[in-house]
Amino acid sequence: MVPVDLHKCELGKRPIRVALVVAHPDDETLWAGGLLLSNPEWSPFIVSLCRGKDADRAPRFAKALACLGAEGAMGDLNDDPEQTLLPTRDVKAAICDLLPGREYDLLLTHAPNGEYTRHRRHEEVSNAVRDLRREGVLSVERLCQFAYEDGGGAYAPRPRKEAQFHLALFDDVWARKRAIITGIYGFAEDSWEVRAVSRSEGFSYFRDRGALRPSRRGQQEVAP
Repeated sequence: MVPVDLHKCELGKRPIRVALVVAHPDDETLWAGGLLLSNPEWSPFIVSLCRGKDADRAPRFAKALACLGAEGAMGDLNDDPEQTLLPTRDVKAAICDLLPGREYDLLLTHAPNGEYTRHRRHEEVSNAVRDLRREGVLSVERLCQFAYEDGGGAYAPRPRKEAQFHLALFDDVWARKRAIITGIYGFAEDSWEVRAVSRSEGFSYFRDRGALRPSRRGQQEVAP
């Protein structure tokens, strides 16, 4: 699938305003790194809501941004192993504090159930973005959510079969994405993270500002 199918817009000559809102540094690469690398004309802004004060992960995130041709910012929401529930208002406030604007042509974020079994922060970020758009705080023309599943933990995350967009990665794009995970984030070759670097990426598209239900027409809904 060619990447243009995901961002076909009648926007004249102005740049497409693209943002990614994720829970952790490396989520941007795992779930959408291929899409970003396939669209070098974009200048996306990437928000990671956790690990902003992590002396190891924060500088790695900055290096990953450079490889992805992106700018970004990090928050420092609680990310303890117990996954203590965060108040939605705190997640929403962090998103608003970190994003440099309120209007975007394309915003990508986590799915309501996350991408694997399970991380509560992914779910909380998805719900917060949904609420901010529904409330009109964020004006987003196209909201896409990562579409992956792991069979309840039975295998590494893979794009959902029912995802509305499947982006098959060219070999060089896949290799560059994988290199960010291994070379910049430093994950070992046999790690879960490296096994999660699939040869394709999946996304679900939402149009309705109220319910944010997926379009039933799939890819044909991308172009206005």
